[in-house]
Amino acid sequence: MEISFIHCADLHLDSPMVGLKNLPVTLHTKLKESTFTAFKKVIDTAISKKVDFMIIAGDIYDGEDRSIKAQIRFRDEMLRLEEKQIEVYLVHGNHDHLNGSWVQIELPPNVHVFPSMVSVKQFVKNNLSVNLYGFSYETRHVKERKIDEYARRDPAHFHIGILHGNLEGSTEHSSYAPFQVKDLLAKKMDYWALGHIHKRGILESIPPIVYPGNIQGRHKKETAIKGCYYVELREGDASLEFIPTSVVIWEIVKIDASTVKTFNDLYMLCRKQIDEIGDGKSSFIITLEIEQLRIEESFLESDLLEILQQDEVDADSFVWVSSIKLQENTVWLKENLLRESAFYEELFAVTKDSELLNEAVAPLFQHPKVHRFLEELTAEEKKELAEEAEDLLLTMLVKSGR
Repeated sequence: MEISFIHCADLHLDSPMVGLKNLPVTLHTKLKESTFTAFKKVIDTAISKKVDFMIIAGDIYDGEDRSIKAQIRFRDEMLRLEEKQIEVYLVHGNHDHLNGSWVQIELPPNVHVFPSMVSVKQFVKNNLSVNLYGFSYETRHVKERKIDEYARRDPAHFHIGILHGNLEGSTEHSSYAPFQVKDLLAKKMDYWALGHIHKRGILESIPPIVYPGNIQGRHKKETAIKGCYYVELREGDASLEFIPTSVVIWEIVKIDASTVKTFNDLYMLCRKQIDEIGDGKSSFIITLEIEQLRIEESFLESDLLEILQQDEVDADSFVWVSSIKLQENTVWLKENLLRESAFYEELFAVTKDSELLNEAVAPLFQHPKVHRFLEELTAEEKKELAEEAEDLLLTMLVKSGR
């Protein structure tokens, strides 16, 4: 007995891709279309591999309003699968929960959507049967341990759990539908199809407990190649193949500038790194982290950034530098300022004050129309905001002549 399927999650179709400055129109269009293009690659793989079915483990859409454009594009891909007699089993997650407000586009009959209660749906092909278990988020914030409601129901040749949730103790994402690995193992499933965490990871091999990650990175924190898994499941055995789907790849590139003596040297070194990244096939959006820079020439990161961005105008494949960080310079400057005066120690302490951070973002979370689109900040996100605030403060001090 053997079955094959595609496991994907966190499509975030029609994600707005905000926060990029000076991006040319052609490049921005490609980035805006990237989630749809990546999903088409997923469907192409399902068809070419002739899978039995597909699993989508939550967050098909980027927001609870589910834009009509995103729904129609999703339906069109489902129709392609229907033509090939491929079934789809999906759950909705915290971003596209069931209580959102949207104009609903009807999906074809090959698409099976799990309700808000943990339920079982059965796939049958010839003499083979598969029980799939899952639930869709009824509201944006599901904090309870929904894993406790999963229960294997025999008879079936294979049992697959679908869960959009967070591993307890992880701080990268909001702690929704929390679970521990031992909880999943206790349910005696043959495969766990997880969603919610955008970083790919296999928590266990026997049975496979898998986060496929999202199919397309949406910002600088979602680095590396994204994709889905093609799975072949046999009795007591499973094989997994990662399928890359990224249209645009986000990367952090570190540059050792210890030998640089002039601005031109620095530019040429950056240019060389950028050229080595580009492969003529994929597009990249990168953050340059320049270390060990010790030149006397005075310049701002914005000058170097503008020059490097002017070089990239190819819409087919590009390497776009979104930002530059002078790592060593900021460390050196901060240390000198702290030695100079206790005032700067108090100033930098402000950037790490969690109460001030909560006060600063409170108007957004309390706004009657905006708050429903926001998720609470994780510990990781608060740490990153503090680091960005400190970087901004140092940049302002550099510009002021400190």
